[in-house]
Amino acid sequence: MNDNNNRPLDGKVALVTGSARNIGRATAMALAADGASVVINALNDADAAGKVVSEIIANGGQAIACLGDVTDRRAVDSMVSMAVDTFGGMDILVCNASQRGQKPFTEMSHEEWRRIIDISLDGAFFLAQASVSHMIEKGWGRIVTLGGISWHVGTPGRVHNLVAKSGLVGFTRGLAVEMAEHGITVNCVSPGFIDTDRPASAGKRPPLKIHPPIDRMGTTDEIASMVRYLCQPDAGYITGQTMHVNGGMYLGG
Repeated sequence: MNDNNNRPLDGKVALVTGSARNIGRATAMALAADGASVVINALNDADAAGKVVSEIIANGGQAIACLGDVTDRRAVDSMVSMAVDTFGGMDILVCNASQRGQKPFTEMSHEEWRRIIDISLDGAFFLAQASVSHMIEKGWGRIVTLGGISWHVGTPGRVHNLVAKSGLVGFTRGLAVEMAEHGITVNCVSPGFIDTDRPASAGKRPPLKIHPPIDRMGTTDEIASMVRYLCQPDAGYITGQTMHVNGGMYLGG
């Protein structure tokens, strides 16, 4: 067991993409509570990112904000460089940035298709490539990707999202195999139906056709708790896994 159970991530540095709101914000707050210094990332909402930073600092933690598009390799390199230059390392990467567009497949443009997939897959590729050298140097690291329930059950109007999220699972497994010898674990957290704030571009929340045994929507803090655990030293024997946090959605009954 880790001796410092109250702040098991003291001295660690985390980058959480898409962390100005919802699951990303909750994850950043959880990692900071465990002692990690956190880089808060948003695409262009400086105010929202700044509020998360301020809240972490007010609670006694360390955080900075870094705006940038995860599909832009130079922007990603800058995020990681900021983490290293400001806090002295890069230990934890949480690939949370995504976009929840919704459109019938027959009406979807190639640009809309590519944008959703690029954020999830190119973003994870660029982020991991920029980060792993720092983790390898230390012989320790944690990478967590964020999947989703839609690619397991199918959701109308989200073919591009399903492809992106299922691709992340393959990315997670492949990278886990390559990074294991370096003390780096790579896992995916797949949320169920979570109560989040939704931008207008995401469309209306589809009605639940399947209700899990725990008959309610999950919270962002409940997803953050799983990410938080996977980032801790005590989770060092878990890698290449997809952790489903969905209220028992796949159980029979």
